[in-house]
Amino acid sequence: MRPPGFSNFFLLASSLLFAGLSAVPQSFSPSLRSWPGAACRLSRAESERRCRAPGQPPGAALCHGRGRCDCGVCICHVTEPGMFFGPLCECHEWVCETYDGSTCAGTCHCGRCKCDNSDGSGLVYGKFCECDDRECIDDETEEICGGHGKCYCGNCYCKAGWHGDKCEFQCDITPWESKRRCTSPDGKICSNRGTCVCGECSCHDVDPTGDWGDIHGDTCECDERDCRAVYDRYSDDFCSGHGQCNCGRCDCKAGWHGKKCEHPQSCMLSAEESLRRCQGSSDLPCSGRGKCECGKCTCYPPGDHRVYGKTCECDDRRCEDLDGVVCGGHGTCSCGRCVCERGWFGRLCQHPRKCNMTEEQSKNLCESADGILCSGKGSCHCGKCICSAEEWYISGEFCDCDDRDCDKHDGLICTGNGICSCGNCECWDGWNGNACEIWLGSEYP
Repeated sequence: MRPPGFSNFFLLASSLLFAGLSAVPQSFSPSLRSWPGAACRLSRAESERRCRAPGQPPGAALCHGRGRCDCGVCICHVTEPGMFFGPLCECHEWVCETYDGSTCAGTCHCGRCKCDNSDGSGLVYGKFCECDDRECIDDETEEICGGHGKCYCGNCYCKAGWHGDKCEFQCDITPWESKRRCTSPDGKICSNRGTCVCGECSCHDVDPTGDWGDIHGDTCECDERDCRAVYDRYSDDFCSGHGQCNCGRCDCKAGWHGKKCEHPQSCMLSAEESLRRCQGSSDLPCSGRGKCECGKCTCYPPGDHRVYGKTCECDDRRCEDLDGVVCGGHGTCSCGRCVCERGWFGRLCQHPRKCNMTEEQSKNLCESADGILCSGKGSCHCGKCICSAEEWYISGEFCDCDDRDCDKHDGLICTGNGICSCGNCECWDGWNGNACEIWLGSEYP
């Protein structure tokens, strides 16, 4: 006879033993072989499944390719004892992938970087723990990027209207005005080649020589890499050696054409004869307003009917004021000169011949801040200064400006592509640069 309760005890012990075996990892299966060397009780497919990393399809590497599968259990390679370990040989004893020349900015654990976030902030992260957003904390406010931006991998990206390493400085202009100033002619912020900071573009390219980089311009609109057949920032081989790079566009020499002046042009004329025909009575080929090709001028901007003539000698833009009004609305333009209606005179027909004010009233309006009439360089008519014609370069409301102060290019003030306004070039549509020498239009001759 069995003692009372023996059956119940036996059932309880069996249940506990079964539960204990179920808790053992699947890679540890001492009962899968009846004795050493005996056949495996698992099928081959089930054995390999247990040796693959979770989620890996059939046929994938077993034991991470660092060991062999023995009846569902990984036996790691022993050629270098202790180097690989883990249930699936997934751990490497000492190697973490390197970043920036150093191995793991945190603690290397099982081949992976474990970042130091003991304070629970989670500000140190990254595959190599290379990102430390604690660098973005403002010392005064103790906020990330001063509360005016977002931090990514230790760098602050400021909201509109703020700048600085930690977005600590506020712009003195509105975000709208900042965006407007940074918008390039094609409608992009800094031409997608720079960063807008308080209305000024900081172009991404930096020339180590300290001169202009390959990307420049007020809105980073010029990319001179486009002028090179093969890009090499330290090479001066612009436009295949047959032209000049003008804001990323090649202005080819006579006898060459193509986007990068790479194609020779067949022309029966010599270079000297071609230039002579394009020059005419002007000091410059095509009057400085076009391109000379085989003795013929192509005026630019392309399609602008205001510039015309055999040698581009006529420029009706010269009849316009800064607001674009032709001959002050009191005359017509003929080859760049205003023909005034009766009762009006002046270079832009801006002066009426009859005056409805006294001489005293007129003089009061013509006196500059220092009390001198028209700065001593002109005469007063009906409250407006008429600057001396003998000194062509004198201009301005009180004849106080010197147009010789405006930048020149190819010997022309504002390159002939703008109006000199008191020492500064006001460029016509499509042109840019201090001397209006940069063409930004979609077409180029």
